[in-house]
Amino acid sequence: MITAAFAIDGSGAIRWARISGHAGYAPAGEDIVCAAVSSAVQLTANALTEILHTGAAVDVSENSVRLQPATGDEGPQQFLRALRLHLELLAEDYPGTVQVTISEV
Repeated sequence: MITAAFAIDGSGAIRWARISGHAGYAPAGEDIVCAAVSSAVQLTANALTEILHTGAAVDVSENSVRLQPATGDEGPQQFLRALRLHLELLAEDYPGTVQVTISEV
């Protein structure tokens, strides 16, 4: 299962997101859920670093990505909220493959 953890502060801003795991919907290389999640995470990371030039931290390790916006600017927040929504919709459409958790920090 892919786990997507979002940490939200008291103002509702996403402080960081961590996405890890494998959906298990199909074998590696054929898994459309993993492909959808990977593409959405990569789009968000590129938007934060290459398009908006926010100075966001993007940490990639084996089977895990952590995104942390440098500031509370609205642009990065919109992309992170869109990523969260996308992952929540995938979790609904493909039960048991994606789990989204929200925690307050």
